[in-house]
Amino acid sequence: MSGGYFDYNQYRINDIADRIERELNRQGKEKPKDELYFDDEKYYYTYPEIVQEKMREAVKQLKIAAVYAQRIDWLLSGEDSEENFIKRLSDDLNNL
Repeated sequence: MSGGYFDYNQYRINDIADRIERELNRQGKEKPKDELYFDDEKYYYTYPEIVQEKMREAVKQLKIAAVYAQRIDWLLSGEDSEENFIKRLSDDLNNL
């Protein structure tokens, strides 16, 4: 058993965080040829530093939200007791 109270949509939160991280990591790098279009930029866009900072903060917050969603999912689905919920939530947050 593995939850399901939120129809496993909590995993989308991590997907969003991962996509933001990928966008940050490819800034200024050369695009592969299959991504180049007529009159397209040869390199991925580089965001201003303040925007990058906000995007990095969003990644952190989304990862925290994903932990909460997962732990609450297991609690509400009856997979975790209240005691396990508190312990696992704390452990997961400490492991971020």
